[in-house]
Amino acid sequence: METIRNVCVYCGSSLGADASFGEAADALGKALARAGIGLVFGGGGDGLMGRLARAVLGHGGRVTGIIPKFLVEREHALLAAQELIVVDDMHQRKRLMFDRADAFIALPGGIGTLEELVEQLSWVQLQRHRKPVLIADIGGFWRPLLALFAHMRNLGFVRDGFEVRYLVAEKIDDALPMLMAATRRLAPPAA
Repeated sequence: METIRNVCVYCGSSLGADASFGEAADALGKALARAGIGLVFGGGGDGLMGRLARAVLGHGGRVTGIIPKFLVEREHALLAAQELIVVDDMHQRKRLMFDRADAFIALPGGIGTLEELVEQLSWVQLQRHRKPVLIADIGGFWRPLLALFAHMRNLGFVRDGFEVRYLVAEKIDDALPMLMAATRRLAPPAA
């Protein structure tokens, strides 16, 4: 992988209690559009998901939403997306999001966001893919999870050779440059 064409962003279907979360979604959406990188997301029009996707669209970017049938009404599927794919279940959603993405970013969110992030980290750990995963630690949101990862390692549950590889950006402006640098490091050497 030499370039990033699409980034899958996991984030909340709620806005959260801190205004900086929404501001980060806006800034990331603008940055993706300006970089010509498409957004792959959960397809909902509510919360950070909707705010992020509308920011991408508002700056001329490409948006692919992937949403299971049972969430179309509940999460108010974002019909403005250039591509809105309705799937049967969460497993199809996650697989298609993975297939369409060259990298992953986790903004703040709830249990679903956490589950999606941890699944990608597990797949990286098990060497099922080498796509970069970035945790956007806006306002220290993910700090308890990062401490848990360190705790697991310290107590021997993350053994040598099975490290969990991820990037952490505390400022959203650092997210895309970090992903691009990671992608360049993963690119095979020129022949």
